[in-house]
Amino acid sequence: MSDTQTINGINHLALATANLKSTLQFFNEVLGMPLVALYWMHGAENTAHAFLKLNDSSLLAFVFSPNIPTDIKLGITHSGNPGDPCTTGTMQHLAFNVDSHEQLLIMRDRIRSKGIHCFGPMDHGFAEAIYFSGPDGITLEVATLTGKNVKNWIDPEVVSAMGISSDELHVLENPEAFEQPPTSIPNQPIESASQLRMSYPEDLYSVMVNMTDNEFTETTRDAIPPTQLENG
Repeated sequence: MSDTQTINGINHLALATANLKSTLQFFNEVLGMPLVALYWMHGAENTAHAFLKLNDSSLLAFVFSPNIPTDIKLGITHSGNPGDPCTTGTMQHLAFNVDSHEQLLIMRDRIRSKGIHCFGPMDHGFAEAIYFSGPDGITLEVATLTGKNVKNWIDPEVVSAMGISSDELHVLENPEAFEQPPTSIPNQPIESASQLRMSYPEDLYSVMVNMTDNEFTETTRDAIPPTQLENG
């Protein structure tokens, strides 16, 4: 039986931007994130992909194309603050991590030194956080975990209000283990698979589903940007 928890963090978050240069400069200058990758995205015409380093195993990414719309609508595309609504499935706000209360205060001063309003810390019991606004209408947060018992923050009133039974809560707190089969599981045919699927043209999606894993890997391999190969 394999470990019940195989996800150990976020490799990267990919956000859309209509002005890649100024967005990279904001996160570089205000929050100190170094650029580690900037290239044309594989298979996406006129689309650039950029990565900023958070730590050795976690990155913040941005996707740019000239077709990205810029019409921000609060309550629909963006929340505007850490508590207001936005469309389901979109990012309500983005929180970065630091390791201590002292580092949180240093980051607050760094942000304010750029003329940006920054509020906090706010004490959430299991975490402390500061809040501010970033480019493209993104609501941003920097937080640090305090080490206090997070289980105290599973509020029975909210559990009930969300329609979660005691049995369902137990499963949420103790995810089912997955036993790796002796051979890998292929993608199911389109007609019998889950309706959760990415948006691609139907003919392309059909080809992707019917590829073996090795065929998909080799077809999409992009180990080094083509321009680097040309210049090498």
